[in-house]
Amino acid sequence: MNAMNLEDHLGDILSKTRAMTRVSAQAAAQAAGVSPTEYSALEKTGEAPAKFHFAALASLLGLDGRKLEALARGWLPRPVELDAWRHLRSITTVSDDMAVNCFLIWDGTTREAALFDTGWDAAEALQWLAAEQLRLTHLFITHSHDDHVAGVPELQRAFPAVRMIGSREAKEVFAVGSLRVSGRPTPGHAADGVTWLVSGWPGVAPLVAMTGDALFAGSIGRGFQSWELSRRSVREQIFTLSPDTLVCPGHGPLTTVGEETTHNPFFPDV
Repeated sequence: MNAMNLEDHLGDILSKTRAMTRVSAQAAAQAAGVSPTEYSALEKTGEAPAKFHFAALASLLGLDGRKLEALARGWLPRPVELDAWRHLRSITTVSDDMAVNCFLIWDGTTREAALFDTGWDAAEALQWLAAEQLRLTHLFITHSHDDHVAGVPELQRAFPAVRMIGSREAKEVFAVGSLRVSGRPTPGHAADGVTWLVSGWPGVAPLVAMTGDALFAGSIGRGFQSWELSRRSVREQIFTLSPDTLVCPGHGPLTTVGEETTHNPFFPDV
Protein backbone atom coordinates (compact mmCIF):
# COMPACT_ATOMS: atom_id res chain seq x y z
CA MET A 1 0.00 0.00 0.00
CA ASN A 2 1.10 3.56 -0.76
CA ALA A 3 1.74 5.27 2.59
CA MET A 4 4.81 7.49 2.40
CA ASN A 5 4.98 11.25 2.01
CA LEU A 6 5.72 12.94 -1.29
CA GLU A 7 9.39 13.23 -2.18
CA ASP A 8 9.01 16.98 -2.79
CA HIS A 9 6.79 19.36 -0.84
CA LEU A 10 5.75 22.74 -2.25
CA GLY A 11 8.97 24.44 -1.11
CA ASP A 12 11.15 21.74 -2.64
CA ILE A 13 9.37 22.11 -5.98
CA LEU A 14 9.73 25.88 -6.00
CA SER A 15 13.37 25.77 -4.91
CA LYS A 16 14.48 23.26 -7.53
CA THR A 17 12.47 24.97 -10.27
CA ARG A 18 13.93 28.38 -9.42
CA ALA A 19 17.43 26.95 -9.55
CA MET A 20 16.86 25.40 -12.96
CA THR A 21 15.10 28.42 -14.44
CA ARG A 22 17.43 30.96 -12.76
CA VAL A 23 14.60 32.92 -11.17
CA SER A 24 15.66 34.78 -8.03
CA ALA A 25 13.93 34.30 -4.69
CA GLN A 26 13.08 38.00 -4.73
CA ALA A 27 11.35 37.72 -8.12
CA ALA A 28 9.48 34.61 -6.95
CA ALA A 29 8.33 36.37 -3.77
CA GLN A 30 7.10 39.35 -5.77
CA ALA A 31 5.13 37.13 -8.15
CA ALA A 32 3.62 35.23 -5.22
CA GLY A 33 2.61 38.44 -3.45
CA VAL A 34 4.55 37.70 -0.25
CA SER A 35 7.60 39.18 1.45
CA PRO A 36 11.08 37.75 0.79
CA THR A 37 11.11 36.51 4.39
CA GLU A 38 7.79 34.71 3.98
CA TYR A 39 8.94 33.21 0.70
CA SER A 40 12.21 31.97 2.18
CA ALA A 41 10.30 30.27 5.00
CA LEU A 42 7.98 28.65 2.46
CA GLU A 43 10.83 27.00 0.56
CA LYS A 44 12.09 25.50 3.81
CA THR A 45 8.80 24.30 5.27
CA GLY A 46 6.54 23.82 2.24
CA GLU A 47 3.77 25.80 3.94
CA ALA A 48 2.31 28.68 1.90
CA PRO A 49 0.93 31.85 3.55
CA ALA A 50 -2.84 32.31 3.42
CA LYS A 51 -2.57 34.92 0.67
CA PHE A 52 -0.38 33.40 -2.01
CA HIS A 53 -0.63 33.98 -5.75
CA PHE A 54 -0.11 30.46 -7.09
CA ALA A 55 -1.08 31.30 -10.66
CA ALA A 56 1.36 34.20 -11.02
CA LEU A 57 4.28 32.33 -9.49
CA ALA A 58 3.56 29.19 -11.50
CA SER A 59 3.47 31.24 -14.70
CA LEU A 60 6.87 32.75 -13.86
CA LEU A 61 8.37 29.30 -13.23
CA GLY A 62 6.65 27.40 -16.04
CA LEU A 63 4.51 25.32 -13.70
CA ASP A 64 0.77 24.64 -13.53
CA GLY A 65 -0.77 26.94 -10.92
CA ARG A 66 -3.89 24.84 -10.34
CA LYS A 67 -1.90 21.65 -9.83
CA LEU A 68 0.64 23.48 -7.66
CA GLU A 69 -2.08 24.82 -5.37
CA ALA A 70 -3.70 21.39 -5.08
CA LEU A 71 -0.36 19.93 -4.01
CA ALA A 72 0.07 22.74 -1.46
CA ARG A 73 -3.38 21.91 -0.06
CA GLY A 74 -2.39 18.31 0.60
CA TRP A 75 -2.82 16.35 -2.64
CA LEU A 76 -1.46 12.81 -2.56
CA PRO A 77 -1.80 10.08 -5.18
CA ARG A 78 -4.55 7.60 -4.47
CA PRO A 79 -3.23 4.66 -2.42
CA VAL A 80 -1.99 1.80 -4.59
CA GLU A 81 -2.68 -1.75 -3.49
CA LEU A 82 -0.20 -4.24 -4.95
CA ASP A 83 -2.65 -7.16 -4.89
CA ALA A 84 -2.81 -7.15 -8.70
CA TRP A 85 0.99 -7.41 -8.86
CA ARG A 86 1.47 -10.31 -6.46
CA HIS A 87 5.13 -10.73 -7.32
CA LEU A 88 6.24 -7.12 -6.90
CA ARG A 89 7.86 -5.74 -3.74
CA SER A 90 8.79 -2.14 -2.98
CA ILE A 91 11.91 -1.79 -0.84
CA THR A 92 13.04 1.47 0.76
CA THR A 93 16.49 2.12 2.26
CA VAL A 94 17.54 5.23 4.16
CA SER A 95 20.89 6.98 4.69
CA ASP A 96 21.33 10.42 6.29
CA ASP A 97 17.55 10.97 6.15
CA MET A 98 17.51 10.31 2.39
CA ALA A 99 15.13 7.50 1.44
CA VAL A 100 15.44 5.71 -1.90
CA ASN A 101 13.29 2.97 -3.43
CA CYS A 102 14.20 -0.16 -5.32
CA PHE A 103 11.81 -2.81 -6.62
CA LEU A 104 11.89 -6.60 -6.78
CA ILE A 105 9.84 -8.64 -9.27
CA TRP A 106 9.72 -12.36 -9.94
CA ASP A 107 8.00 -15.15 -11.83
CA GLY A 108 5.90 -17.25 -9.47
CA THR A 109 6.61 -20.48 -11.32
CA THR A 110 10.28 -20.35 -12.34
CA ARG A 111 11.30 -18.25 -9.30
CA GLU A 112 13.46 -16.10 -11.57
CA ALA A 113 13.75 -12.55 -10.22
CA ALA A 114 14.92 -9.10 -11.19
CA LEU A 115 15.78 -6.07 -9.09
CA PHE A 116 15.42 -2.47 -10.27
CA ASP A 117 18.17 -0.39 -8.63
CA THR A 118 19.58 -1.36 -5.23
CA GLY A 119 19.07 1.60 -2.92
CA TRP A 120 21.72 2.32 -0.30
CA ASP A 121 22.22 -1.36 0.54
CA ALA A 122 20.98 -4.76 -0.56
CA ALA A 123 20.14 -6.27 2.84
CA GLU A 124 16.35 -6.21 2.55
CA ALA A 125 16.39 -7.28 -1.09
CA LEU A 126 18.55 -10.26 -0.16
CA GLN A 127 16.14 -11.11 2.65
CA TRP A 128 13.20 -11.14 0.22
CA LEU A 129 15.14 -13.23 -2.28
CA ALA A 130 15.93 -15.79 0.40
CA ALA A 131 12.44 -15.81 1.92
CA GLU A 132 10.77 -16.37 -1.47
CA GLN A 133 13.49 -18.80 -2.63
CA LEU A 134 14.24 -16.69 -5.70
CA ARG A 135 17.13 -16.71 -8.15
CA LEU A 136 18.21 -13.18 -9.10
CA THR A 137 18.92 -13.22 -12.84
CA HIS A 138 18.76 -9.51 -13.75
CA LEU A 139 19.68 -6.22 -12.10
CA PHE A 140 18.22 -3.24 -13.98
CA ILE A 141 19.64 0.22 -13.29
CA THR A 142 17.47 3.31 -13.88
CA HIS A 143 20.55 5.58 -13.60
CA SER A 144 23.95 5.37 -11.99
CA HIS A 145 23.71 7.90 -9.14
CA ASP A 146 25.18 6.54 -5.92
CA ASP A 147 21.92 6.23 -3.99
CA HIS A 148 20.55 3.89 -6.65
CA VAL A 149 23.56 1.60 -7.12
CA ALA A 150 25.28 1.50 -3.72
CA GLY A 151 24.16 -2.09 -3.11
CA VAL A 152 25.51 -3.49 -6.40
CA PRO A 153 28.70 -5.10 -4.98
CA GLU A 154 26.72 -6.83 -2.22
CA LEU A 155 24.25 -8.28 -4.73
CA GLN A 156 26.99 -9.40 -7.09
CA ARG A 157 28.72 -11.25 -4.27
CA ALA A 158 25.48 -13.07 -3.44
CA PHE A 159 24.56 -13.72 -7.10
CA PRO A 160 27.77 -13.75 -9.19
CA ALA A 161 25.88 -14.68 -12.37
CA VAL A 162 23.37 -11.81 -12.18
CA ARG A 163 23.22 -9.76 -15.36
CA MET A 164 23.54 -6.01 -14.73
CA ILE A 165 21.64 -3.97 -17.31
CA GLY A 166 21.75 -0.22 -17.93
CA SER A 167 21.03 2.37 -20.57
CA ARG A 168 23.15 0.74 -23.31
CA GLU A 169 20.79 -2.25 -23.37
CA ALA A 170 17.57 -0.23 -23.19
CA LYS A 171 16.48 -1.26 -26.71
CA GLU A 172 16.46 -4.95 -25.85
CA VAL A 173 13.59 -6.96 -24.37
CA PHE A 174 14.48 -9.17 -21.41
CA ALA A 175 12.66 -12.22 -20.06
CA VAL A 176 12.31 -12.80 -16.33
CA GLY A 177 10.36 -16.02 -16.46
CA SER A 178 7.03 -15.07 -18.05
CA LEU A 179 7.56 -11.35 -17.37
CA ARG A 180 9.02 -9.05 -20.00
CA VAL A 181 11.18 -5.98 -19.36
CA SER A 182 11.91 -3.27 -21.92
CA GLY A 183 13.47 0.15 -21.59
CA ARG A 184 12.69 3.70 -22.65
CA PRO A 185 15.42 6.37 -22.43
CA THR A 186 14.48 9.12 -19.97
CA PRO A 187 17.54 11.40 -19.70
CA GLY A 188 17.51 14.85 -18.16
CA HIS A 189 18.12 14.05 -14.51
CA ALA A 190 20.94 11.74 -15.59
CA ALA A 191 22.47 11.11 -18.99
CA ASP A 192 21.97 7.34 -18.56
CA GLY A 193 18.40 7.61 -17.29
CA VAL A 194 16.11 4.73 -18.30
CA THR A 195 12.52 3.92 -17.41
CA TRP A 196 12.05 0.16 -17.34
CA LEU A 197 8.64 -1.26 -18.30
CA VAL A 198 7.47 -4.60 -16.92
CA SER A 199 4.67 -6.46 -18.70
CA GLY A 200 3.28 -9.98 -18.75
CA TRP A 201 1.78 -9.92 -15.25
CA PRO A 202 -0.74 -12.72 -14.55
CA GLY A 203 -4.38 -11.71 -14.92
CA VAL A 204 -5.19 -8.14 -15.88
CA ALA A 205 -2.53 -6.28 -13.89
CA PRO A 206 -1.49 -3.11 -15.76
CA LEU A 207 1.97 -2.28 -17.01
CA VAL A 208 4.57 -1.22 -14.43
CA ALA A 209 7.02 1.65 -15.09
CA MET A 210 10.19 1.80 -12.99
CA THR A 211 10.98 5.50 -13.44
CA GLY A 212 13.97 6.06 -11.18
CA ASP A 213 14.34 9.82 -10.72
CA ALA A 214 12.71 10.78 -14.02
CA LEU A 215 9.26 11.04 -12.39
CA PHE A 216 8.03 11.18 -8.79
CA ALA A 217 4.51 11.50 -7.45
CA GLY A 218 3.80 15.22 -7.92
CA SER A 219 7.32 16.10 -9.05
CA ILE A 220 10.34 15.16 -11.16
CA GLY A 221 14.04 14.75 -10.44
CA ARG A 222 16.29 17.78 -10.64
CA GLY A 223 17.27 18.37 -14.27
CA PHE A 224 21.03 18.11 -13.95
CA GLN A 225 21.41 17.75 -17.71
CA SER A 226 18.53 19.93 -18.82
CA TRP A 227 15.27 20.96 -17.22
CA GLU A 228 13.41 20.83 -20.52
CA LEU A 229 15.00 17.50 -21.46
CA SER A 230 13.76 16.07 -18.16
CA ARG A 231 10.20 17.16 -18.85
CA ARG A 232 10.30 16.13 -22.50
CA SER A 233 11.50 12.65 -21.51
CA VAL A 234 8.53 12.26 -19.17
CA ARG A 235 6.01 13.62 -21.66
CA GLU A 236 7.22 11.48 -24.56
CA GLN A 237 8.31 8.27 -22.84
CA ILE A 238 6.10 7.95 -19.73
CA PHE A 239 2.95 10.02 -20.27
CA THR A 240 2.33 8.20 -23.55
CA LEU A 241 1.71 5.01 -21.55
CA SER A 242 -1.77 3.92 -20.48
CA PRO A 243 -3.20 6.01 -17.59
CA ASP A 244 -3.49 2.90 -15.40
CA THR A 245 0.26 2.19 -15.68
CA LEU A 246 1.72 1.78 -12.20
CA VAL A 247 4.61 4.19 -11.63
CA CYS A 248 7.33 2.96 -9.26
CA PRO A 249 9.61 5.96 -8.64
CA GLY A 250 13.07 6.11 -7.12
CA HIS A 251 11.81 8.28 -4.26
CA GLY A 252 8.42 8.83 -2.66
CA PRO A 253 5.15 6.91 -3.01
CA LEU A 254 3.78 4.81 -5.83
CA THR A 255 1.52 6.57 -8.30
CA THR A 256 0.05 6.07 -11.78
CA VAL A 257 0.45 7.76 -15.14
CA GLY A 258 -3.13 9.00 -14.86
CA GLU A 259 -2.50 10.59 -11.47
CA GLU A 260 0.58 12.39 -12.75
CA THR A 261 -0.89 13.74 -15.97
CA THR A 262 -3.77 15.13 -13.90
CA HIS A 263 -1.89 16.43 -10.86
CA ASN A 264 1.85 16.91 -11.52
CA PRO A 265 2.55 20.69 -11.55
CA PHE A 266 5.59 20.35 -13.80
CA PHE A 267 3.31 19.61 -16.76
CA PRO A 268 0.92 22.48 -17.50
CA ASP A 269 0.56 21.21 -21.06
CA VAL A 270 -1.03 17.82 -20.28
